[in-house]
Amino acid sequence: MYNNIAMTNLLSMESKIKTNQISVPTCAKVLVETLENLGVKNIFGYPGAAVLSIYNELSSSKIKHYLVRHEQAAVHAAEGYARVSGKPGVVLVTSGPGFTNTITGIANAYADSTPLVILAGDVSPKENKGKVFQKVDIISMTKTCSKKNYLLSPDDDIKQIIEEAFSIASEEKGPVVIALPRNILESEYKTSLEKRKTKQFLPPITDTDFKKVSEMLSQAQNPFILLGGGAVDAVDEIRKFVSRTKIPVISTLMGIGAFPSTNPLYVGMIGINGTYPANTALASCDFLLALGVSFSDRSTCKNSDFAPNANIVNINLKKIPNKFEAEIIADSSTFLKEFIKYLPPLKDYTNWYNKITLLKAEITNSNCIQSSHVLQTIYEYTKMFEPVVVTDVGQHQMITAQYFNFNKPKKFITSGGLGTMGFGLPAAIGAYIANPDNLVLNITGDGSFQMNLQELATCREHNIPVKIIIMNNSYLGMVRQMQEKIYHNLYQVEMTNPDFTKIAEAYDLFAIRVTSEPELIPALEKAISHPGTAIIDIAINSFEEI
Repeated sequence: MYNNIAMTNLLSMESKIKTNQISVPTCAKVLVETLENLGVKNIFGYPGAAVLSIYNELSSSKIKHYLVRHEQAAVHAAEGYARVSGKPGVVLVTSGPGFTNTITGIANAYADSTPLVILAGDVSPKENKGKVFQKVDIISMTKTCSKKNYLLSPDDDIKQIIEEAFSIASEEKGPVVIALPRNILESEYKTSLEKRKTKQFLPPITDTDFKKVSEMLSQAQNPFILLGGGAVDAVDEIRKFVSRTKIPVISTLMGIGAFPSTNPLYVGMIGINGTYPANTALASCDFLLALGVSFSDRSTCKNSDFAPNANIVNINLKKIPNKFEAEIIADSSTFLKEFIKYLPPLKDYTNWYNKITLLKAEITNSNCIQSSHVLQTIYEYTKMFEPVVVTDVGQHQMITAQYFNFNKPKKFITSGGLGTMGFGLPAAIGAYIANPDNLVLNITGDGSFQMNLQELATCREHNIPVKIIIMNNSYLGMVRQMQEKIYHNLYQVEMTNPDFTKIAEAYDLFAIRVTSEPELIPALEKAISHPGTAIIDIAINSFEEI
């Protein structure tokens, strides 16, 4: 009798659960459905108890999940995906250390204005008293490195929160963090009629603004257009504007590719590690039209010495704490489309071109360092593929920026504002997933590569054919160079490296080592023709400088 009653109760409970699943979805289910409706096709993540309800729903969804081997790599992979696709990258991690491991990546995305949505599991708010397993203050941690953060409450409509997060990430260009308590994810979904944030529109550019800029340009003899990361979505307008005005172009590190590097009017990258022609000519510039430039210290060096003779016009989506002769809050594309109507009569800039040509000749006739030759060789060999090039941070990064020509936007992916070693390999994975038709090169250093080399497992699991080129000098090259110049010593910058080809073998991947110049092109041929992930470990001079 007892067993019959127990069985009846059990069947009744199962019936209620099934009915509940059909009629009243959980918040986790609605979250995944909302992601699908927003067009999300890929997620980079690492599971844990707090987010297993989401993973349960993902298992039957159309969204592909990429299991990385470290949560920091999940964010960098999402960054690479966002930078190539133009869509927000999505990250899914669990509570506690699962989330804290993402902080570097979130800060990196914030510094480089990369749209991301980070979904982070959290413990139940009911468990806030005393020490709680895997409890961290997600909101406090991300106040200074996110465009917005949310702690989901029982009164929130998770569908509205997710939609708003994607809107902010896309419009404000940066990471948005959502803390998702486990108990809420597993609870019944409830809709809300609360009105969320409405889209904010930029103020119109006035006739007075355009006339002021036009007047300054009309007086200029040595003008420049400076492109930053915010200009990469205005490629067509930039090319039309330069074709019409014949004004030479320079760029920051993040602006590389917004204008073709092979165009004769492109002078080079400015900044601490910029090219000699670009930096030297900038000092003689008398008008600077800055499009989407953040004016970071890596680009301006000393603010007092930056373009000292120029009237600077800053076009940006947000105000910059610098003094400019004109500052207009607008996207670069909108400004250029309208400014064409206000252009003064075209000038002859022959003298200005001649100065720049002489500066280019000086650098061209100098002896190139070994790494520059390596990068030039790689460029010449791969240019037919128009590859996406993803770098890590260090000497190899700056040499790539200087010697690898980029003629299209979203082809040069690097960590600019934060300078994050370990960015390259996971970002290259994301870049490939965003556009599998691209050849993706990860140019890295021996120091940077070892920060996230565990992602070789992700490459192997998903057969991601990125080509990893290690500029191996057995030193932290950039740090060594600064240490020698400032402190005149070498301390803790020399590296005893493993055999990277054997590490590749352990992951069942192709690898080849290059120790002399004649070996380089044959190695490139083998690596690029290989159908999967390939590593080229290139031994370079340990004491070269940039």
